Amino acid sequence: MSSENQTMENLIRLLGFQMFRDYRISFLLLCCFLYCLIITVNIILSALIYSCPNLHHPMFFFLGHLSICDITLTTGIVPLMLPGILRGIVKISLAACIVQLQIYGTALTSECLLLVMMSFDRYLAICHPLRYTSIMNKHFCLQLVILCWTLGFTVTFSFVILLNRVEFCDTAIDHFICDYLPVLKFSQSDIFSVKLVQLLVSTTVVMFTSISLVVTYSYILTTILKITSISGRKKAFSTCSSHMAVVGTFLGSLFGIYIIPPSGNTLNANKVFSLLYTFGTPLFNPLIYCVRNIEIRGEFKKCLYQ
Repeated sequence: MSSENQTMENLIRLLGFQMFRDYRISFLLLCCFLYCLIITVNIILSALIYSCPNLHHPMFFFLGHLSICDITLTTGIVPLMLPGILRGIVKISLAACIVQLQIYGTALTSECLLLVMMSFDRYLAICHPLRYTSIMNKHFCLQLVILCWTLGFTVTFSFVILLNRVEFCDTAIDHFICDYLPVLKFSQSDIFSVKLVQLLVSTTVVMFTSISLVVTYSYILTTILKITSISGRKKAFSTCSSHMAVVGTFLGSLFGIYIIPPSGNTLNANKVFSLLYTFGTPLFNPLIYCVRNIEIRGEFKKCLYQ
């Protein structure tokens, strides 16, 4: 086989951008604007959290790493999307496709686990306030964050190793990112074990996240309802309502892509859900926390007027 043919076999064509062909200039400008906005607000939020002593609390520490996840997720996808929107196609190597899958897979999994840690933090703060300071110290919070990132990388890498052993017969993917399911569709080897691992891993991560969040927030809501003063209830509920909104948006998109069984319209639906967690969630997270959190708003105003 010639080196030229071998190179062509190692190229993957992403064709999902053709769904934007009728309004590609408008969509390109929108994507550029949203990407710049996402990077800006997340960097501002992270810098604010790490530079302001009043925000050096476990909840904001986790929130800062959530912003890092959002930046990593969006940056791993959008720069490749932009030329594809104009041309209607992107050609990348199989290795680059695998790298992209590893980057955003790590970010997605880590974000799921960080949301669990944030709910655990709110559970301790509301249900066990006297023990909160002794448990959620800086060392323990750092260990939890390292655990989230390590598990996110390891879980994704284990699937990438299996995917790297698959032989492919075609190089055209009707998607704009190198996601697991579109990549597996053009394999020519037996992928039953790979699909089984993908389903087990995705289901385990999403279900673990969902069950953990349901259990912790059940205890939180039960504790809030026992508070006698109305102002106390409002204050307790306001500390976790923004997190609940973020969780609902993020997990809803993941359920739609990786858990719900395939159907005739699954591919187009997956593209929509992928756009949601590429642009919607990374922009929604910092905005909802900045709007609803009094401490962040206060520190932001101080920085503006200094």
